[in-house]
Amino acid sequence: LLLLDAARTGARLMLSTGMGTLGEVEEALGALAFGMMSEGEPAGRQDFAAALLDPAAWRLLQSRVVLMHCTTEYPAAVADSNLRAMDTMRAAFALPVGYSDHTEGNAMSIAAVARGAVVIEKHFTLDRGMEGPDHAASVEPDELAVLVRDIRAVELGLGSGIKQPGAAEMRNRPIARKCVVAARDIPKDHVLSVADLTTKRAGGTISAMALWDLVGRRASKDYGVDQPLGEDGLA
Repeated sequence: LLLLDAARTGARLMLSTGMGTLGEVEEALGALAFGMMSEGEPAGRQDFAAALLDPAAWRLLQSRVVLMHCTTEYPAAVADSNLRAMDTMRAAFALPVGYSDHTEGNAMSIAAVARGAVVIEKHFTLDRGMEGPDHAASVEPDELAVLVRDIRAVELGLGSGIKQPGAAEMRNRPIARKCVVAARDIPKDHVLSVADLTTKRAGGTISAMALWDLVGRRASKDYGVDQPLGEDGLA
């Protein structure tokens, strides 16, 4: 009943998956899908399964539901966190995934963000020494501030996913990338061999990967040892 009522509010929902199997998560999503698509009462659980066959229902789920991975224990052991289950649910349902963190400290929340969590739920207390089952697994005000700061840093550090040099790296490439240099003095008109060449961080223009391409070419000027080779000095 709660799932049906929640689905019919039109609000965005975070579905906790604590203590659940993948099949139970799917059934809960079916109940939400049915509630989003129908105002009537289900005839049975088969109606939930049928609702998940409707592409329109999936579009609503994708726009409104975040699956929250959770270990229902207070506090939960780090070894029981199973953060890879977030990957499993994301792959199975193509829905955004978050993490309800009941472990002590912030490490698992930060790891979950690095693993793609879009929402972090962490219990908050003014004092972990207070009575009650949740306080021991909660963060205090100064710890919450640190958690938010570290999550924002991780989000920034995740980047675009495109493997290419950033602006800072491009500034360093001329001095940090290896280039082809003379391994010994090379006189003008000398035909290059592998023994004439080596690679160093010397600010040259010919990539170290091109060393073997230079074998057999002729030097059109004199090169001193460790001097970078350039196309303007090769025939």
